[in-house]
Amino acid sequence: MCGIAGVLALRGGAFRATDEYVTRMREAVHHRGPDGGRNWISDDGAVGLGFRRLAIVDLDDRAMQPMANEDGSVRLLFNGEIYNHASIRRELEQTGRHVFATDHSDTETIVHAFEEWGIDCLQRFRGMFALAVWDGRSRELWLARDRLGIKPLFYSLTRGRLAFGSELKAILADPEQPRRVDPQAVYHYLSFLAAPAPLTFFADVKKLEAGAWLRVDENGSVEHRVWWDPWDHVDPLTDASDEEIAARVLEELRTSVELRKMSDVPVGIFLSGGIDSSTNAALFATGESHAVRTFSIGYDADYSSYPSELPYARRMAGEIGADHHERIVSLDDLIGFLPELVRLQDEPIADPVSVPLYFVSELARRNGVIVCQAGEGADELFCGYPSWKTHLRLQRADDLPVPDYVKRAGLTALAAAGRERTRPYEFLRRGASGQPIFWGGAEAFTETQKRRLVGPALREAVGDLSSWDALAPIRARFEQTAWDTSHLNWMTYLDLRLRLPELLLARIDRMAMGVGVEVRVPFLDHRFVELALSIPAAAKTRNGELKHVLKRAVRGVIPDDLIDRPKQGFRVPVDEWFLERLGDVTRREVAEFADASGLIDATEAARVLSEPRRDAWYLLNLALWWKQAFA
Repeated sequence: MCGIAGVLALRGGAFRATDEYVTRMREAVHHRGPDGGRNWISDDGAVGLGFRRLAIVDLDDRAMQPMANEDGSVRLLFNGEIYNHASIRRELEQTGRHVFATDHSDTETIVHAFEEWGIDCLQRFRGMFALAVWDGRSRELWLARDRLGIKPLFYSLTRGRLAFGSELKAILADPEQPRRVDPQAVYHYLSFLAAPAPLTFFADVKKLEAGAWLRVDENGSVEHRVWWDPWDHVDPLTDASDEEIAARVLEELRTSVELRKMSDVPVGIFLSGGIDSSTNAALFATGESHAVRTFSIGYDADYSSYPSELPYARRMAGEIGADHHERIVSLDDLIGFLPELVRLQDEPIADPVSVPLYFVSELARRNGVIVCQAGEGADELFCGYPSWKTHLRLQRADDLPVPDYVKRAGLTALAAAGRERTRPYEFLRRGASGQPIFWGGAEAFTETQKRRLVGPALREAVGDLSSWDALAPIRARFEQTAWDTSHLNWMTYLDLRLRLPELLLARIDRMAMGVGVEVRVPFLDHRFVELALSIPAAAKTRNGELKHVLKRAVRGVIPDDLIDRPKQGFRVPVDEWFLERLGDVTRREVAEFADASGLIDATEAARVLSEPRRDAWYLLNLALWWKQAFA
């Protein structure tokens, strides 16, 4: 795990890569790799590669990056882990065409795999990764991101070069990099709490999508391709019983957790006390000779919006005999952390769970644990959110043969009653427009709310843009490739392509790597995802029970009372904290942002902030980002 950064100079321009330039990019992400840094600059200045190391697998200096093959014709930067690298290495060694210099570096396996199979080597990797390969034979730079988008990769093609990095700040370290706000990114953020790929908040910087690669040559020719889609390798389990499905789920999950033990440094578990993290902890503890180290976050009071889950975490830690650690977070902690939060995020990632994720990662690091496993992905794969049941019910109601003019009449009536900003109005509007009701598991403002909230300049810049425009390509691919275009499969697919990589996984990556901790997500092993997508929707929602399949699979693995307790989710008591000093901070920052930037309407923003609710957190993130980036 590490931070990567680099640049390709395009022919015909004056720019050349230098050690000073690459070092500036590299050191912008120093926190991602506190165990050392190194550059490689080609003799002609065409390419520069920079690396910050977080040593986890093969701690020897020979495993340092940038890494080359035997003759130096292939150079690699790699952020992530390849869990099946040992078997790939054996296959490569058997060809007699490759000589390995390291003992067990997964990075070196990638180098030789690219030599052997080209970019198709990606299909063989089981893991998480963002990588850059300079192929000196064809003089092409390849950028690639893992299937689920667990690891990030940003790039900018401007001013005679292509610059790339693990974080935006690596690219923005170039003083000549343009800094212009992307109005579409801001507009979609107000829907999805993050900018959907390939957009970023900076108009001249893009993020590579999950499961995609980019090829760029020295002439600036660009080829982009999605190399993996969740439906590509699904084998529908239409004839399997619930018992058979549950057994397969548990077997594949055991394998996924076991693979993610791969490390030469200590590995722990983020433990909330819910089904997902408790299952991670129980499966991880199986066969271990030492106590598993678990880490949990609580708050300084038992808030009504988020009752403490620490008793459940302690219960699970006791079940497996864990070496358990806890950290209590207060409002003072959150307010004091805000500047660092914005610095680490680079652009708004408006989920307040970023805050406890940072502190639990810091807790792990302080206790000597460099790698942790987390439970992200289970809710999206197995219908674990109560709100999904509501969306399914609304979608089924919308499916009824109600004439469009009746829906439009309903919209008129709601508008007359002053309810245009409400969710019922938005859901009815989507139905009347022939759009699905579900636009993602994390939604901020409705289309009507946004039109009133954005400032005149932003409103003019986006024109008649709708956030459906960001979802329409995802919907089209879903309808073309899904073996079953059920409403539940749409919900899972959309969150796999948008909410998980750009919001949930982004918050984990930025916060954990901010303190030099790697986080692994067993539920998002691509083979486990493909298995989950092969399960019929009816089996997942049997008897209206959330997470029916997963609960059935893990009975006997974790205690029944943890399985059967109501879904709570990992949250932050922002509603209560907005009634205290956080509300004053937010109103001040948002008012200054509205006046200085013109991106949002000050009057409408003040109306939103008049009620203590999570919407305020979204605006605070936006205001603090703009202040850091432009003020």
